[in-house]
Amino acid sequence: MALMLSELKWPTLPDYFHDWALVDVETSGLRPGRDRVLSLAILTFDPHGRQTGEFFTLLNPGCDPGPVHIHGLTPARLAGAPTFEEIAPQVGALLSKRVLVAHNAQFDYDFLAHEFARVRSWVPVSRRLCTLALNRLVGPATPDLKLGTLAEHYGVQQLKAHDAQDDVRVLSGILRGSLSAAERLGLSLPLLDCPPRQDYKPYVPKTPCAYRNPGRLTPGESLTQGMKVAITGETRVSREELIARSVAAGLNMMSSVSSRTSVVVTNDPEAGSAKLKRAADEGVPLVDEPTYLRLLENVRPGQTKGAARQRRTVETPASASTAPPAPMPSLPAQRTAAPASSTAVADQSLTGRRVLVLGGTHDEAAEARARAVALGASAAVNLSASVSDVVVLPGGEADRRMARIAALGLRVHGAGWLLAAATTPPSVTAQVAAGHQPDAASVLVRGAVIDLNDIGVAWTVAATWRQQTACDVDVVAFAVDAQEQVPGDEDFVFYGAPEHPDGTVHLGTHGPTDQAVTVDLERLPLEIHRVVIAAAIDGAATFSDVGAIEITVTCGIGAAPAARATLDAATTERTMILAELYRRGEGWRLRAVGQGYDHGLARLARGYGVDVAD
Repeated sequence: MALMLSELKWPTLPDYFHDWALVDVETSGLRPGRDRVLSLAILTFDPHGRQTGEFFTLLNPGCDPGPVHIHGLTPARLAGAPTFEEIAPQVGALLSKRVLVAHNAQFDYDFLAHEFARVRSWVPVSRRLCTLALNRLVGPATPDLKLGTLAEHYGVQQLKAHDAQDDVRVLSGILRGSLSAAERLGLSLPLLDCPPRQDYKPYVPKTPCAYRNPGRLTPGESLTQGMKVAITGETRVSREELIARSVAAGLNMMSSVSSRTSVVVTNDPEAGSAKLKRAADEGVPLVDEPTYLRLLENVRPGQTKGAARQRRTVETPASASTAPPAPMPSLPAQRTAAPASSTAVADQSLTGRRVLVLGGTHDEAAEARARAVALGASAAVNLSASVSDVVVLPGGEADRRMARIAALGLRVHGAGWLLAAATTPPSVTAQVAAGHQPDAASVLVRGAVIDLNDIGVAWTVAATWRQQTACDVDVVAFAVDAQEQVPGDEDFVFYGAPEHPDGTVHLGTHGPTDQAVTVDLERLPLEIHRVVIAAAIDGAATFSDVGAIEITVTCGIGAAPAARATLDAATTERTMILAELYRRGEGWRLRAVGQGYDHGLARLARGYGVDVAD
């Protein structure tokens, strides 16, 4: 049932009181740092929801405007527009001391950050709010979470899609409706810290090396393409020129030294730098600059990363999903066992329902969620408008959300409800009348597989976990070859390097408990056979402190969910493989994994062949 904007009031919860700057940008492409902002619209509001300012401009980017058929901004229209440098002070004043709001806010924020960096400044925003992430928490009864769909749901008229001025007006209505819905549910806003940084620089990706690492340099022999080279100390030839010549020769230039480094270039082997100490510990050979320059004149051909490798066409057996991932022969055996009830069950009496489990021990809650999934339901990790049933285990009655659950009139059950031999669910019509949109996404148990039918569109795997989680969780991705190893360190995507240099794998952070990996399957190199998506916990905390992680699979950001899985590790795990996208013949599939390990992210990365310096 759609909500009308006129029916909604601005929230009164103190935590919702902020000065807001609503932003929309139209751009020449999708990659910040490479593409440019063509138009910018900003609306500002005070904590009571009163509009306090408005700004709109076209911008002359000094480059091709890109997909004119989408945004309609031709070179002729942009020719007389100001540059970003001319309007940067005014934009900075509007954003300063306000929470930036956008739909898929990381996109708008990153573009603005790079535009400010180009004029030797920084985006003056300390926090941002993504209305996509907010509505992922709210769970409105909509088929998807796209801007136009949410506009219709919240009673906002959209006049012209992909027009910054109209989109930001629509966004203001969506924000009002979303805040009102979140307040009814008692949700904390997914505000994300993004403190201003004076050292913010435009993203310049590391030049990927096309060759596999052949190993160490043997004294007296030639360099081989693909060797990993580190430079330390002063050089006679400028560092920039030395690196450029090395990259041109097919060598892989590294900023640190590890066990996989082939050679370290130094003119002072006694300097005692961190790189030299690590090279000594690992037995990495050293050469001086004159020797290295001579070796650069005759570098032997290397093996390209895609050479002598065939595409795997036989699917990994389903039973393999319960074993440790192939690239980790030296890692301890996994502790997470699949609950007995997570296997396929003929009784699907809860199909289309969303079940939230409160209370109980970690193992009891995991078993209850597994039972709900086996009965056809999807298991929620937060209270949302899409939750249709709540299961209260011992101790759950003290959960702070119980008051909201009672006010919302949700069905509340004891643990025995899931164990009953037969459950009579309400009809689909009754669920819709009660304000619940039956969940049409495929519900995946651990080890289950779905086909990704449309590989011409990027697929997104979003991971969410319980709000108010005290520890930090990092989502990462590894693009691996047929040997389950990353061809290069750039194939490890994480918070410090959130995008592969070719843009095929991207990590987005949408809120404190919401991160997503987007993969452009069609553009992935043929040597990449699998993209492994994992989560790691910072510090000494374990997944028993986090609880379940829910993954939502969509064909594009904000699209209707194609599949969901709720994954429970056991108690002591600090890393967990969430899902993997892998080649199946000419197509791709996704598997829900849910496999936990006691070790940290560094060891997980080394298992996939990533150079990780201690």
